[in-house]
Amino acid sequence: MSSNAPSSADPARKLKGLSVEDARARILARAAALPSEAVPLALADGRVLAESVTAIRDQPPFDTSAMDGWAVRRADVGEATTLRIVGESAAGRGHEPTLQPGEAVRIFTGAPVPAGADLVVIQEEATREGDVVRLGPVAGGSHIRPRGGDFQAGAVLLEAGVRLDPWRLSLAAAAGRATLAVARRPRVAVLATGEELAAPGSDAGPFQIYESGSVGLLAMLARWDAAPTRLAPTGDDAAAIAAAVRDVEADVIVTVGGASVGDYDLVKPALATLGLELDVETVNVRPGKPTWFGRLGDGRLVLGLPGNPASAFVCAELFLRPLVLALQGATTPHRMDSAALATPLPANGPREHWMRARLGPDGAAPFPDQDSSLVTVFAAADALLRRLPGAEAAEVGDGVDVLRLERG
Repeated sequence: MSSNAPSSADPARKLKGLSVEDARARILARAAALPSEAVPLALADGRVLAESVTAIRDQPPFDTSAMDGWAVRRADVGEATTLRIVGESAAGRGHEPTLQPGEAVRIFTGAPVPAGADLVVIQEEATREGDVVRLGPVAGGSHIRPRGGDFQAGAVLLEAGVRLDPWRLSLAAAAGRATLAVARRPRVAVLATGEELAAPGSDAGPFQIYESGSVGLLAMLARWDAAPTRLAPTGDDAAAIAAAVRDVEADVIVTVGGASVGDYDLVKPALATLGLELDVETVNVRPGKPTWFGRLGDGRLVLGLPGNPASAFVCAELFLRPLVLALQGATTPHRMDSAALATPLPANGPREHWMRARLGPDGAAPFPDQDSSLVTVFAAADALLRRLPGAEAAEVGDGVDVLRLERG
């Protein structure tokens, strides 16, 4: 892990009430790209490329026909032309002799164009009669795809840091690559804390709720191509919290709950016994103000998320996703889009507000109830709408910034 971030031992260093951008910058300052590993193309979807992919030859490596028809010399074509058929060129099997004046070669889409030919006459403009082909007036272009028309030898086709998808994998395959060097998946351990939590499917006590935050976070991490692990939830016990993470092999530990300043918020004190050094103590954000970040004495990173699922999910999008991608060496920044506001909004308060919203034909519509405990609202949202601290009231049609959520 990187040690470039300044030490929290500096008494003049501000740790509380950081802006979202400042908090994210401090988190990413600790993220050094993980080592790479070679994987076959079939297993590389979603992974982050750790090296550039360069073309070793032209694509296509020869002039190819774009149509079924006849390969001829343009100089031989007139108002009415009869040419002698001397062979055939099909995909994977070309006609090697150079085409001579008065000759034609039957050719199919994707087949190599014989040397000497500079025109493919489509079959609808020709009539075969035994060993000759008769051509009428020829219209249109050459119907030839030139050598290197897709890419040329030496071209950088994919830059290190891009996230691979089916289309980029196809490009790598077209360049002849069977394996790719990709960043190792970050190992992320997720720990939920709190006496009030009951496991889904269990018999919850009269004063308990079902624990849902870690379920969503594990799924998010898998989509971001991390290697997530769910640790057994702990109650409000500092010794149990420390024991749960002490020997976990992880690049990042994510805690859910116990992030505020109440009598039962014991995560930071528990991890202090493992050498926790804070870089972020609170963030000036709604929801999710108690979010914090630091590093244990052995270098493992720790992101503390609030216990309310909506708060945890918002801050996971704002901080955990960029961290996981940065550990993989991804170059894609945190993507924001613009949208028109579909409903009016009052002036914003002093904290940056990320509102759960729906995107529709009229623009972005924030849900009326933004309470951070509402899982139903987050499940229905497909975007987060950002309002800056102190933003003035906004009217329908005003431009707003939105972060699109990955919804299946």
